[in-house]
Amino acid sequence: MAIIFACAALFSLSAAPPVRAQSAPIRLVALGDSLSAGYGLPNEAAFPMALERALKAKGYNVEVANAGVSGDTASGGLDRIDWSVPDGTDGVILELGANDMLRGLDPSVPRKAIETIVERLKARNIPVMLAGMVASRNLGPDYAQKFDQLYPDIAKKHGLVLYPFFLDGVAGDASLNLQDGLHPTAKGIEIIVARILPTVETFLATLKR
Repeated sequence: MAIIFACAALFSLSAAPPVRAQSAPIRLVALGDSLSAGYGLPNEAAFPMALERALKAKGYNVEVANAGVSGDTASGGLDRIDWSVPDGTDGVILELGANDMLRGLDPSVPRKAIETIVERLKARNIPVMLAGMVASRNLGPDYAQKFDQLYPDIAKKHGLVLYPFFLDGVAGDASLNLQDGLHPTAKGIEIIVARILPTVETFLATLKR
């Protein structure tokens, strides 16, 4: 059943200069659910590959691994964190929580799981960029407030670069989503990438090589 997301406010972040002339690429992992995995799309149209192309077009030497698993909750992502994010990873783009919300799970559940993922990656000296989600408003204002707030709270507590709403500019637009109304088309992914790109560049500028 299609869920229509409320629009999130746009955030503008200054882009950092491209990282050039590296002997080895920056190795990023997109750890997420079907939104990262590219549900219903060919591999080359999925978010990680589209982001990698956009970054390379701007001069970055980067590889973005697809560690998205369709249907994954935040707890599911936590369960597979050790093998989904290999040693040598330079940074993780963490996109989880949408399935928790769609299942109506108490927001405290994804909050705990996402924060634990962040803590475990930080313990391995792997920086995290957090991609947030916005709750469907038909779940009620109390649920929406608690769910929406977990992302900025975790980002603030752990000093993370935050992109507030992964589906910004795409959610609720039938022309940019598959027939289920939940998953972006290839065009929708391109819009997501264009909007998130400045925040990813800000994140790249924080990485220590």
